[in-house]
Amino acid sequence: MDLKTEVSTRCNDNNQGKVERGSSTPILQRECHGQISHLAIDIGGSLIKLVYFPRDSDGSSKDDKCSTSRERNSISNGDINSSIFGERLRFAKFETSKIGDCIEFIRSKQLHLGRCLHQECPSGEKTIIKATGGGAFKFADLFNEKLGVSLEKEEEMQCLVAGANFLLKTVQQEAFTYADGQKEFMQIDHNDLFPYLLVNIGSGVSMIKVDGDGKFERVSGTSVGGGTFLGLGRLLTKCKSFDELLELSHQGNNRVIDMLVGDIYGGQDYSKIGLASTAIASSFGKAISEDRELEEYKPEDITRSLLRMISNNVGQISYLNALRYGLKRIFFGGFFIRGHTYTMDTISVAVKFWSKGEAQAMFLQHEGFIGALGAFTGYKKHDHEQDQFVQRCSSKVSCADNNLSGGTIKSS
Repeated sequence: MDLKTEVSTRCNDNNQGKVERGSSTPILQRECHGQISHLAIDIGGSLIKLVYFPRDSDGSSKDDKCSTSRERNSISNGDINSSIFGERLRFAKFETSKIGDCIEFIRSKQLHLGRCLHQECPSGEKTIIKATGGGAFKFADLFNEKLGVSLEKEEEMQCLVAGANFLLKTVQQEAFTYADGQKEFMQIDHNDLFPYLLVNIGSGVSMIKVDGDGKFERVSGTSVGGGTFLGLGRLLTKCKSFDELLELSHQGNNRVIDMLVGDIYGGQDYSKIGLASTAIASSFGKAISEDRELEEYKPEDITRSLLRMISNNVGQISYLNALRYGLKRIFFGGFFIRGHTYTMDTISVAVKFWSKGEAQAMFLQHEGFIGALGAFTGYKKHDHEQDQFVQRCSSKVSCADNNLSGGTIKSS
């Protein structure tokens, strides 16, 4: 399932920082002082993530109104929500290999002009865009050349933590567990949020022990992550994109590829050490069979096995690090998950199995955008109004009753 997400914020001159009750979902409002257009970017090894305010005060622009159906529904550009108006914090993603499309999107929305729309810029001063991730260094010159902007680089781990903390304190239905095909949102006590383990699954995987706002330590990680899934998937199948691989995995059966405990023990459990016959003894283990040609293995089965292997590995390593530091709560983010039920189920089962039920995996609705959100909140260092907005989001929502949330989340 591809999650399209948005946190809505609408302008109201008379309702500064007000949390308004609606018929179903409340809307966080803020006072407007003219047009606002901020943009923050997280440029990773595989994907570019954007968080931005639309250019116009009503959330619309000529580009929005004239955007094509292809643009609104494109998976590669994703999460644009260009048909929805009102001043909203919006999200978009692009493949890093298609960075030209990302730059053209920014140009078409005039997001690179956001800092200069409402006041005269000093002569020769470049527009500044907050950016994080390795690409903030790698592509800085390209953004300068194509858009005439300077990327102000924000430290990657700090942005991940800031973004996660912001969401967990602001959006009530942000964190959830997944088990037996059911998603259950968790009420987070802001006074008991820390410490926790943040596992960000991007091209690689970082595991961060978070002790408070601005207090964190990267304690572990693994190179086996989303980039592994896409890279090996492309080598082993004809798929060219991450989403194509995920779609193919829906049709697969990993038991055709993986060697199970039952395959070794004649269909029986290895009950003495607590292993069910259906437990995976060796990922891709059945591919060593001498009576089958490689061409006989179906791409969908290979993809399913690959996804299971990586998800299991991440879940196990995450729990072992949580155990090391005595952490009971593990939040998973990053675009590897993408709301994919099989991935979440595999990670959840791995954490539950290795912890004997003492720890649980929790996922984030805005999983892939935590780094970009962290960079976005970095504007508060230089922008008083942005600082006020961030503070209102955090204080008003966290102090509100349990029926209020800081935004709306739409999925399709």
